[in-house]
Amino acid sequence: MKITTLKDSFSVCKTADLSQIDLRKEYFFIGKTATENSLICPTCDVPQNVASQEDNWRGFFIEETLDFSLIGILANISTVLAQEKIGVVAVSTYDTDYIFVKENHLSAALSALRKSGYTISD
Repeated sequence: MKITTLKDSFSVCKTADLSQIDLRKEYFFIGKTATENSLICPTCDVPQNVASQEDNWRGFFIEETLDFSLIGILANISTVLAQEKIGVVAVSTYDTDYIFVKENHLSAALSALRKSGYTISD
């Protein structure tokens, strides 16, 4: 399975509302619940109305459309990274999974995944 890294540095944010998110940008992952509005986006695109944010995340994704019948792909990646003591933030879209790790762990994460049989592409 091929994994492709994202070039930007990302931020994980909590925001008061979603009004300042520019959905014309390439990446915005939005989560809304009864108690919070969260987003993951390139740090350069963080809206002004964030209540809190954590910077220095780097992302990668599985470079293929994942059928909903496939089981355990995200669990396997998470397990490989957990064994290396690397925490993740994961987002699933209709087509694939995106995984974010702290920037200082990116090299170790990609190396561990490569050793586990994944093909890594920049």
